[in-house]
Amino acid sequence: MHEEQTGTTNFVRIPIFQRILDNPFILLFVGVVLPTVFYIIWGIMEIVTIPIAP
Repeated sequence: MHEEQTGTTNFVRIPIFQRILDNPFILLFVGVVLPTVFYIIWGIMEIVTIPIAP
């Protein structure tokens, strides 16, 4: 007698935030780009607020 098991595979969808946090290259990219953009914007704001010399 031969019995076949017809098992169903349950595919669990991994949330996008977990996939981002599990990828070290994305974390490296975010860790380099965010401070860079922040400091560039901060520098532009500082330059704009400098009063014009008479």
